[in-house]
Amino acid sequence: MVDATGLLPAVTVVIPLLAAVMILVSGRHENIRDGFTVAAAVAMLGSVVAMLPSILAGERIAVSLIPLLPGGDLALRVDAFGMVFALTAAVLWLLNSFYSIGYMRSLKEHAQTRFFFCLAVAIASAIGIAFSANLVTLLVFYEILTIITYPLVVHVETPEAMAAGRKYLAYLLIGGVFLLAAVVLTYILTGTTGFVPGGFLAGSAPPLTLQVLFILFMVGFVKAAWMPLHGWLPAAMVAPTPVSAFLHAVAVVTAGVFGIVRIAGWVYGMDLLASLGLGTLLAVIASFTIITASLFALTEDNLKRRLAYSTVSQLSYILLGVSMLSIAGMTGAMAHIPIHAFLKITLFFVAGAVIVAAGRERISDMKGIGRKMPVTAVMFSGAAIGICGLPPFSGLISKVYLALGAVEGGVPILLLVLVASTVLNAAYFFPIIHTMLVASPDDERSLDSVSEPPLLMLVPIILTTVASVLIFFYPAVPFMDLVEIAIGEITGSVIP
Repeated sequence: MVDATGLLPAVTVVIPLLAAVMILVSGRHENIRDGFTVAAAVAMLGSVVAMLPSILAGERIAVSLIPLLPGGDLALRVDAFGMVFALTAAVLWLLNSFYSIGYMRSLKEHAQTRFFFCLAVAIASAIGIAFSANLVTLLVFYEILTIITYPLVVHVETPEAMAAGRKYLAYLLIGGVFLLAAVVLTYILTGTTGFVPGGFLAGSAPPLTLQVLFILFMVGFVKAAWMPLHGWLPAAMVAPTPVSAFLHAVAVVTAGVFGIVRIAGWVYGMDLLASLGLGTLLAVIASFTIITASLFALTEDNLKRRLAYSTVSQLSYILLGVSMLSIAGMTGAMAHIPIHAFLKITLFFVAGAVIVAAGRERISDMKGIGRKMPVTAVMFSGAAIGICGLPPFSGLISKVYLALGAVEGGVPILLLVLVASTVLNAAYFFPIIHTMLVASPDDERSLDSVSEPPLLMLVPIILTTVASVLIFFYPAVPFMDLVEIAIGEITGSVIP
């Protein structure tokens, strides 16, 4: 008899896939169609939460799906780090589903059935990545995620959107070729692709080969948007705002940084990374990206594009934490995944709310908008403060761990990067807060028709902001508990 718990990883992936089919079937009846979206989001979250107690107890849940080759079957395995990503994605997909319904209906967007179908398949792919037992499975779901999000990026079907879609596919598909090469080379060197806490590559090849392999992985995970391989992300902001939120917080970019952390901790291991000098390479890439992307953000008047460059910068906090090759640094890297996701999705939710309620996308056109949208503007202010690393929002937690990691890892110079980034965060966020809440509009009458967005959009904005505060006060439940278990695995103090 098969333990029902052992089937839950597969069930979790199948739920949104089934919903995708039902969304297509019921496409002409929008209430039924959108009901399937919400029902699937609730069911998927329930499936993820059902596995949480076992993972927190130190257990692992594994299931083989399709035999492919020795050491490279299509298989799922739920561990603590995968649960960090999966739980974050599941919670935010539910909130994004309500938000998306409100947004798409308010703007009377076309092709809504295609939109929700693609979102459902995309979240299934993200969960598949989170629960991948090996590199082969991760590669399969990673590439599915690339293909299925293309229609979302080009949804509005304007020439600008189609150009952005071409750039999106060019970057991500070429990255996929590099990732495939990395997986094949790993299999040739070791005869396996299964993730092992602490890594399995040590002694498998000369140092130069392993260094080149790591570069292949880095380029392969181009979804992490590190510079100079970031151009696809700001361009993709032409997509509807729920897509932007999905790309930045729920699935795509998170999949990129998740993959890099997975490679660092479960393929290479921190000791091997250190002996190969790869921590230095990562530190240079991350530091350059963090500072340069922030400078680009300062120049953007379009709110979504400014947020996109903020994401490029913030994602490299995760790479910076890995580069420190210390327990505190890796802890900060893992913790920053859910922390950034909740904060950044709030900011994109607000950007979409302003588009729906006021038809404005440029920051310079948002003077005094907080007078008509006070809740929305205050929620934006809170999330922006959180990104800057100020209490009582969760962004402070990962920044503290990263600062400790820099000292613990013997690279205190990286503290300067964190300080400079914090100053730049304030420089590109505080003027937006001032514009929304303090500045007077050029024409008072221009705000007469502006009001808060529909409740289907406003409630998710409030909930994600509140969640960021709750994570600050109660970080252990459950995210930091999961991170602690994952760190224990890759440092050898916990036997999976």
